Amino acid sequence: MNRRSLPVAAALATAAALLLTACGGGSDKSKDSDKIAGADTGASKSASPSPSASTAPGVKRPKITLPSDISYTFDWPKTGNKDKDAILSDGEQSIKAVDMAIAKQKSADPAYEFYYEGEAAAGTEVFVKKYVDHKARTTGHYRFYSDSVTINKDGTAAFSYCEDQSKAYVKYLKDGKVAKTPVTKKSYVSYDTALRKNDQGVWVIEKMYSQVGSAKCQP
Repeated sequence: MNRRSLPVAAALATAAALLLTACGGGSDKSKDSDKIAGADTGASKSASPSPSASTAPGVKRPKITLPSDISYTFDWPKTGNKDKDAILSDGEQSIKAVDMAIAKQKSADPAYEFYYEGEAAAGTEVFVKKYVDHKARTTGHYRFYSDSVTINKDGTAAFSYCEDQSKAYVKYLKDGKVAKTPVTKKSYVSYDTALRKNDQGVWVIEKMYSQVGSAKCQP
């Protein structure tokens, strides 16, 4: 499982030369680019409900803080269904929690562990560790769209969506260089997740599957 197969697959799999030269990348030496800023500072444009719209309003959720050079667009409109809107809200926070773990360089971080369990949690830890091992993190803009939520009769749920990584890159912490990979059909990724509502009322991800270059996610 990879929450985001690109750009990490393109940038990190090119071996040590890329680590030294950040091939094809520009550099971002802005002082504020590595500043950890609150997720509520306007770095995210979302049509989905806020975390307060969750079915578990009394739950103390982890605070998500992110570098100021990471931004998101969530084109996930409200459905009017309480559980479906809660899944969209929890899904948004789960994505940001993974990027926060990468920025903090913590392969195991309580924030994403709040939203991922079992197989999905184990896969996420492996994914984050790749960035930690290469002393790199995510940067740029990520757009999420074409969502679909299904509530099953047994109370579990299925959530699928697309991700546009065409403006998202890998940034190396040592020198601040950004590996800017070209935009191809592989810049668009589909995700299928299996969720359940835990005892706190939070929709947690148990399984996640991704397809790089998915036909249904192409612009």
